[in-house]
Amino acid sequence: MHGSWTNVVAVGLLALSSNASPLTPYRRAPSFDYSGSKVRGVNTGGWFVLEPWITPSLFEGNGAVDEYTLTQELGKDAAKSKLSQHWNSWITQDDFNQMAAAGLNHVRIPIGYWSVIPLDGEPFVQGAYQVLGRALNWAQAAGLKVMIDLHGAPGSQNGFDNSGRYGNVAWTQGDTVAHTIKVLNKIRDDYASHPAVSAIELLNEPMGPSLDMNVVRQFYMDGWGNLRDSNVAVTFHEAFTGVQAWNDWGAGMANLLLDTHHYEVFNVDQLRMSPDDHIRSACDFGNQMASNNKATISGEWTGGITDCAKWLNGKNKGARYDGTFQNASPIGSCAGKSSGSVASLSSDDKYNIGRYIEAQLEGYEKAAGWIFWTWKTEGAPEWDMQDLLKNGLFPNPVTDSSARKCKSFLFPTIPVHGVQAVASHRVAAQHLRAQMNTDNALNKR
Repeated sequence: MHGSWTNVVAVGLLALSSNASPLTPYRRAPSFDYSGSKVRGVNTGGWFVLEPWITPSLFEGNGAVDEYTLTQELGKDAAKSKLSQHWNSWITQDDFNQMAAAGLNHVRIPIGYWSVIPLDGEPFVQGAYQVLGRALNWAQAAGLKVMIDLHGAPGSQNGFDNSGRYGNVAWTQGDTVAHTIKVLNKIRDDYASHPAVSAIELLNEPMGPSLDMNVVRQFYMDGWGNLRDSNVAVTFHEAFTGVQAWNDWGAGMANLLLDTHHYEVFNVDQLRMSPDDHIRSACDFGNQMASNNKATISGEWTGGITDCAKWLNGKNKGARYDGTFQNASPIGSCAGKSSGSVASLSSDDKYNIGRYIEAQLEGYEKAAGWIFWTWKTEGAPEWDMQDLLKNGLFPNPVTDSSARKCKSFLFPTIPVHGVQAVASHRVAAQHLRAQMNTDNALNKR
C-alpha cells in the first residue's frame, strides 16, 4: 500500500485518544491487494440502511421519509417485524453467487450505527447486524471480499435520508464522534478478522462543506489508529472535497484506501450534458483518481444519466430532469425512466447508459477500481446492476474490455497553444470537478 512508517510516531501524537495512537508500527497486509489488483464490486444499498427510492414499497402509504421516521411511525414491534422480513429476503446467498458469476470480487455492505450500538430514546430497531454476520459467510462461500461501510452516524453526517435520518447535519456535536468510534471498534472486534472482510469504511459521505474538516480528519486518524492492527484496508471518503485534497494527508498511515463517489445527476448542468459529455467527464474523473497519491476507488457510481428514478431526490420530491423538482426547467421526459425495468427503456437510453457504464469501468480502473451503486432496486432501471446485467447494458463478465470508450474521448490537441492548452484544460476540469463535488453533495439534499 501507499505510504511508509517514517512519520508514524508524529502521527500518533496527533490522535485524540491513546488507544487510537499508532505508536507501534503495526502493518498487516489486507486480505486483498488494493495496490496491485482492481476492485470490481457492487453495493447492497437499501438492505440494512433503508432508502425510499430503492424500496419504495416500504414507504408507500405512510408519512415516513427515512428509516428513522419509518420506525418511529410503525413502533418498535411492527418495525422489527417488517424490517426483519426485509433483511432476511432482500439479499440472499443467491445474490452473492450471482455477483461472483458476473466477475465481481467485492461487495460493499452499508450498515447504520443504530444496528451496531443503538442510542437510547431512538426509534430504530435492531437485528440487521446479526444478518450482516451471515452475509459475510455468504460472501466467503461465493469467493467475494467485503467492505463493511458505516453508512450512518449519530446525528447524521450529511443530512441525507441514506444516513438514517433526513434533515440537519448534527454529527460532530456532543458525543456523536465518540459514539461513532465505539461503533467502529465493535465492528472491528466482531468482524474484522472474518476471512471475507478486506476493508472497513470509517464513514460514508461526511458533508465536508457543512462540517469542521479538522474534526473529520482527526476522526479519520483515530479510526485508522484503532484499525491499524487489523488486516483490513481502512477506507475513508473524501468528504466532497475532491480526491486530490487528501494528497498531503495520511503520511505514514499504511493500508489507507480513498473512496470517492461519482454521480452526474444531482446538478442541472450535468443533467444537460450530452451522452458524449458524460463519457468524457467519467474518463477525465478516472484520470484524476489515478493521479492521486493514494489508492483510490469510486465506491459509488451509477449508469444513471437522469435523476428520474422515483424518489431519488427524496420521497415525493420529483426530478430535475422533467422539471418536477424545485420548479426546475424541464430538460426531458422521465417516461419509462422513473420506474420499471431496464427492458422497458428506449433503444437510445439503453445505448447511452451502456456506453456510459463502459466508460466508467475503464476510467475507474485506471485507479484502484470501482463499486457500483446498487445491486438491486424495486424498479430504478438506471441504477439496478442485477437488471442491467440481465439486459446486457453492463458487461458480463465485468472484466470484458472489448468495448471500452475512453480512447475515443481523449482531450484534443490544440495546434495554437499545444501542450499548454491541454494542460490548462485539465486544470480547469479539475477545478470544475471539485466545485461539482460540493454542488452535488448539497443538491442531493
